[in-house]
Amino acid sequence: MPPDVGCGLPPHIVQTVCTVGTFDGVHRGHQLVLERLRQAADARGLPAVLVTFEPHPLQIIKPAVAPPRLTVATERLEALAGPWLDYVVVLPFTRTLAAYDAATFVDEVLRRRLGLVHLLVGHDHGFGRGREGDASVLRALGAERGFTVESVPPVDGADGQPISSTAIRRAITVGDLARAADALGHLYGVAGRVVPGAGRGRTLGYRTLNIALDSPHKLLPREGVYAVRVQTPAGLFGGMLNLGPRPTFGETTPTIEAHLFDAALDLYGAIVRVDFVAPLRDTRTFPSADALIAQLADDERTARMLVG
Repeated sequence: MPPDVGCGLPPHIVQTVCTVGTFDGVHRGHQLVLERLRQAADARGLPAVLVTFEPHPLQIIKPAVAPPRLTVATERLEALAGPWLDYVVVLPFTRTLAAYDAATFVDEVLRRRLGLVHLLVGHDHGFGRGREGDASVLRALGAERGFTVESVPPVDGADGQPISSTAIRRAITVGDLARAADALGHLYGVAGRVVPGAGRGRTLGYRTLNIALDSPHKLLPREGVYAVRVQTPAGLFGGMLNLGPRPTFGETTPTIEAHLFDAALDLYGAIVRVDFVAPLRDTRTFPSADALIAQLADDERTARMLVG
């Protein structure tokens, strides 16, 4: 096996119960898979292992159509933390790995390296070259190689449709944050580092945190002003956020700027997480700074009611 597909479990782990997938967003459908994984592992007295990939496979196979990510870098690992898993195996997704068919992936990664005895897959799952490793193919491989396969049914959202990462991305892109939150089981958010800005918010009476994302692949909602909750090293704060340019001042470069309610903190260099509660309005040009300040006051009143 090529060295770029090492798994690195402790040597005393000889048998496992596994699931495989990108798990982007760790939405409610993913969570059901993880719950079933925990149950299956406990029933067998074995570790529960999730095998995932970095970067997203499409970034290697078809980068032009690779989707923006719901969870990037440590966001996904944080979302996976909890009672479900004993180990997370993050495989570097390379062209070598992309060329593996389902049987090779099962044999070389899941069986040889992880000691697979039971595999859980989502209802629409497929891995291996061309996503050929669907539930029926995997059951046939299991019958030949001595492991069992469990297919987990979909979870429907409030709209009655199966929850998927693709559907959540679509909802966020069109501004339907409520639908995205229903599917995720929590508000959609972004994490980033507080960096110096132009200081314009301070002159308007609305000091802001300028937030730089860690990854260019993170999915952002459409440009606009939002009611938000911001988790900081000093605690959780309600606030409002401008995502996009500042056309009133002729500034066209998109930024992410959050104003925290009832807080005056020095957070430069800190990592913060912003959860989008609801959209307030579109970004627009105001005739003067005074007109913008008046609108910001209206935005604040509405946002305070929304964030509680």
